[in-house]
Amino acid sequence: MQGFKEFLLRGNLVDLAVAFVIGAAFGTVVESFTKMFMDILGKLGGTPDFSGWNPGGISVGPFLTALIAFVIMAAVIYFGVITPYNKLKGLLEKKEDEVPAAASSEELLTEIRDLLAAKNN
Repeated sequence: MQGFKEFLLRGNLVDLAVAFVIGAAFGTVVESFTKMFMDILGKLGGTPDFSGWNPGGISVGPFLTALIAFVIMAAVIYFGVITPYNKLKGLLEKKEDEVPAAASSEELLTEIRDLLAAKNN
Protein backbone atom coordinates (compact mmCIF):
# COMPACT_ATOMS: atom_id res chain seq x y z
CA MET A 1 0.00 0.00 0.00
CA GLN A 2 2.92 2.36 0.73
CA GLY A 3 4.26 1.92 -2.81
CA PHE A 4 0.89 2.85 -4.31
CA LYS A 5 0.74 5.98 -2.13
CA GLU A 6 4.25 6.98 -3.26
CA PHE A 7 3.22 6.41 -6.88
CA LEU A 8 0.19 8.67 -6.51
CA LEU A 9 2.10 11.42 -4.74
CA ARG A 10 5.03 11.40 -7.14
CA GLY A 11 5.43 14.74 -8.91
CA ASN A 12 5.15 13.39 -12.45
CA LEU A 13 1.67 11.98 -11.94
CA VAL A 14 0.34 15.18 -10.42
CA ASP A 15 1.95 17.26 -13.18
CA LEU A 16 0.39 15.02 -15.80
CA ALA A 17 -3.06 15.30 -14.21
CA VAL A 18 -2.83 19.10 -14.09
CA ALA A 19 -1.65 19.22 -17.70
CA PHE A 20 -4.55 17.01 -18.76
CA VAL A 21 -7.14 19.22 -17.06
CA ILE A 22 -5.61 22.42 -18.45
CA GLY A 23 -5.37 20.83 -21.89
CA ALA A 24 -9.04 19.88 -21.82
CA ALA A 25 -10.00 23.42 -20.80
CA PHE A 26 -7.77 24.88 -23.50
CA GLY A 27 -9.36 22.53 -26.01
CA THR A 28 -12.80 24.01 -25.33
CA VAL A 29 -11.39 27.53 -25.77
CA VAL A 30 -9.84 26.62 -29.12
CA GLU A 31 -13.00 24.81 -30.17
CA SER A 32 -15.17 27.85 -29.40
CA PHE A 33 -12.73 30.11 -31.26
CA THR A 34 -12.89 27.76 -34.24
CA LYS A 35 -16.69 27.82 -34.17
CA MET A 36 -16.64 31.63 -34.05
CA PHE A 37 -14.19 31.74 -36.97
CA MET A 38 -16.31 29.28 -38.97
CA ASP A 39 -19.35 31.49 -38.32
CA ILE A 40 -17.41 34.51 -39.63
CA LEU A 41 -16.48 32.50 -42.72
CA GLY A 42 -20.14 31.64 -43.08
CA LYS A 43 -21.14 35.31 -42.97
CA LEU A 44 -18.55 36.18 -45.62
CA GLY A 45 -18.98 33.34 -48.05
CA GLY A 46 -22.11 31.40 -47.23
CA THR A 47 -22.60 28.51 -44.85
CA PRO A 48 -19.44 27.17 -43.16
CA ASP A 49 -21.05 23.76 -42.67
CA PHE A 50 -20.36 21.59 -45.69
CA SER A 51 -21.90 18.44 -44.22
CA GLY A 52 -24.73 18.50 -46.74
CA TRP A 53 -22.38 18.64 -49.72
CA ASN A 54 -22.53 15.34 -51.64
CA PRO A 55 -21.06 15.74 -55.13
CA GLY A 56 -21.73 12.63 -57.16
CA GLY A 57 -23.34 10.94 -54.15
CA ILE A 58 -20.06 10.91 -52.21
CA SER A 59 -20.35 12.48 -48.77
CA VAL A 60 -17.26 14.70 -48.69
CA GLY A 61 -18.91 17.57 -46.82
CA PRO A 62 -18.32 16.35 -43.24
CA PHE A 63 -14.67 15.66 -44.06
CA LEU A 64 -14.22 19.13 -45.55
CA THR A 65 -15.84 20.76 -42.50
CA ALA A 66 -13.60 18.77 -40.14
CA LEU A 67 -10.52 19.58 -42.24
CA ILE A 68 -11.20 23.33 -42.14
CA ALA A 69 -11.82 23.16 -38.38
CA PHE A 70 -8.56 21.24 -37.92
CA VAL A 71 -6.54 23.78 -39.91
CA ILE A 72 -8.03 26.64 -37.88
CA MET A 73 -7.31 24.84 -34.58
CA ALA A 74 -3.74 24.07 -35.64
CA ALA A 75 -3.19 27.73 -36.60
CA VAL A 76 -4.58 28.95 -33.27
CA ILE A 77 -2.36 26.58 -31.32
CA TYR A 78 0.72 27.41 -33.40
CA PHE A 79 0.36 31.19 -33.37
CA GLY A 80 -1.18 31.42 -29.89
CA VAL A 81 0.97 28.93 -27.98
CA ILE A 82 3.98 27.58 -29.87
CA THR A 83 5.30 30.85 -31.32
CA PRO A 84 5.13 32.86 -28.05
CA TYR A 85 6.58 29.90 -26.13
CA ASN A 86 9.56 29.65 -28.48
CA LYS A 87 10.19 33.41 -28.25
CA LEU A 88 10.06 33.33 -24.45
CA LYS A 89 12.30 30.27 -24.36
CA GLY A 90 14.81 32.03 -26.63
CA LEU A 91 14.84 35.11 -24.39
CA LEU A 92 15.41 33.00 -21.30
CA GLU A 93 18.24 31.07 -22.97
CA LYS A 94 19.91 34.35 -24.00
CA LYS A 95 19.79 35.61 -20.41
CA GLU A 96 21.29 32.35 -19.15
CA ASP A 97 24.10 32.59 -21.72
CA GLU A 98 24.88 36.20 -20.73
CA VAL A 99 25.62 35.26 -17.12
CA PRO A 100 29.36 34.63 -16.90
CA ALA A 101 30.36 31.30 -15.50
CA ALA A 102 31.91 31.43 -12.07
CA ALA A 103 35.63 30.83 -12.05
CA SER A 104 36.77 27.55 -10.62
CA SER A 105 38.82 27.53 -7.43
CA GLU A 106 41.85 26.42 -9.43
CA GLU A 107 41.54 29.46 -11.71
CA LEU A 108 41.12 31.76 -8.71
CA LEU A 109 44.19 30.31 -7.00
CA THR A 110 46.21 30.73 -10.20
CA GLU A 111 45.12 34.36 -10.46
CA ILE A 112 46.01 35.01 -6.79
CA ARG A 113 49.42 33.38 -7.30
CA ASP A 114 50.09 35.54 -10.35
CA LEU A 115 49.06 38.71 -8.50
CA LEU A 116 51.30 37.85 -5.54
CA ALA A 117 54.20 37.06 -7.86
CA ALA A 118 53.75 40.38 -9.66
CA LYS A 119 53.59 42.24 -6.33
CA ASN A 120 56.81 40.61 -5.05
CA ASN A 121 58.76 41.40 -8.23
